Amino acid sequence: MPGIGRVKISQLLEHFTTLEHAWKAPAAELKKAGLDSKTADNVVNLRLKISPDAEMDNMEQYKVKALTCDSSAYPQRLKEIYDYPPVLYVRGTLLPEDECCLAVVGTRRATVYGRQVAEELVTDLARNGITIVSGLAKGIDSIAHRAALEAGARTIAVFACGLDVVYPAENAKLAREVIEHGALISEYPLGTRPKADNFPRRNRIMSGLSLGVLVIEAGESSGALITANQALEQNRDVFAVPGSILSPGSRGTNHLIQEGAKLVSNYVDVLEELNLAIMAQQLEMKELLPVDKTESLLLRQLSREPSHIDEICRNSGLAAALVSSALTMMELKGMVKQVGGMNYVLAREMKEEYQTAR
Repeated sequence: MPGIGRVKISQLLEHFTTLEHAWKAPAAELKKAGLDSKTADNVVNLRLKISPDAEMDNMEQYKVKALTCDSSAYPQRLKEIYDYPPVLYVRGTLLPEDECCLAVVGTRRATVYGRQVAEELVTDLARNGITIVSGLAKGIDSIAHRAALEAGARTIAVFACGLDVVYPAENAKLAREVIEHGALISEYPLGTRPKADNFPRRNRIMSGLSLGVLVIEAGESSGALITANQALEQNRDVFAVPGSILSPGSRGTNHLIQEGAKLVSNYVDVLEELNLAIMAQQLEMKELLPVDKTESLLLRQLSREPSHIDEICRNSGLAAALVSSALTMMELKGMVKQVGGMNYVLAREMKEEYQTAR
């Protein structure tokens, strides 16, 4: 109900002992409990339109659980923040290992650089046992969820609407995959449509659940900066990936670093700052040898910066068909990665001797 948050819930419990009594109380008694006249009248009017039994049936249909803040299953770290949600709706599963989680956020308009960095950082963090938390939005959020899933790890998506409403709708398939390998969570009951005001409030849950917040790419007015500011208020660590001073999409992250956020160049920077030992599931760095002189030559043309296939052909002196087929095989083997538009990068830092023919 509008106007009933953590503070009002506490007032009602203190006055009525149980929320069942508060639910049935007349407006005058609700006002004695500390509710203002408008909120008390809202409660009386709205409860006539709400059937708790119907709500429970609806949750059962969508396989949604409602965790009250005094439930043992309620995330303990989230209860540390001032404005924690009195009720948390969960679709999927929350496991004890999800206590070791990191929020990953950023722009909805990710560049090739932002996409590449998000995929690699999240993959490495996920393989080291970190549960990835994000908001299922377009751009960096979606990339983070997908990278975690592809790494075989867990991920949690925090909604700004009811869990029966996927926003954006194009992420419906991704949402189903998150349910299978993590959870969708929200403070809003089923049927709640996404509203602009809900998104900033949703962000406090992402940071509140997490050990810290990693901002990968964000402009000056990005909502990701709201999450970072809320993390600071909640005494959480803030991490930021630097970007070009010429890129509008990196102005927000560069400013965070100026203000004291931890600069992140690889996943180890995050783990070390959080004082986390490398998890039992160590990242498997596959040291792949080139099988022939063609692969060796192509590796010498590539770096961590994207190179177009035409440029690779010119610099290597190899025929386009040979380069294309070789790069396809090398991508399947995990040696290189296409980052869009026929641009390729090294998938990992390859040891120098691997880039020379035997």
